Amino acid sequence: MFSKTCEYAIRAMIYVAQQSKLDRRVSVKEVAEGIASPEYFTAKILQNLSRNNLLSSAKGPGGGFFLDKQGLKAPLAEIVRIIDGDDIFTGCGLGLAQCSEIQPCPIHHEFKQIRKGIISMLEKTKVGAFTEENSVHTLFLKR
Repeated sequence: MFSKTCEYAIRAMIYVAQQSKLDRRVSVKEVAEGIASPEYFTAKILQNLSRNNLLSSAKGPGGGFFLDKQGLKAPLAEIVRIIDGDDIFTGCGLGLAQCSEIQPCPIHHEFKQIRKGIISMLEKTKVGAFTEENSVHTLFLKR
């Protein structure tokens, strides 16, 4: 459903959120190790999220990536929009360019309902939800 980059971005945000909840700032290397992602790839993802104001960073000793209270309130949908764009929220379930309300594909109406559910779930689920006690101990960020 999501691109590999988007999957890593969501996992990275959750990892940083968990560390931020413990008042820790984390390096690219730590995040990459924490989510089992290549370091260079993780750096590009974190830079993109930071550039789009979802993630904060500080340079120098004690620096690193972190989430403030506002960042913890970010919905997963925002990460998806930044990394994968709006296609999952607006596109055809079969990937057809000409699919529309006027010219629907065979799964248009069913997929429209599924898409509404996905949008709702991603908008309601905040990054900070994964820092709660029960989530931290049951969540595995590595594949």
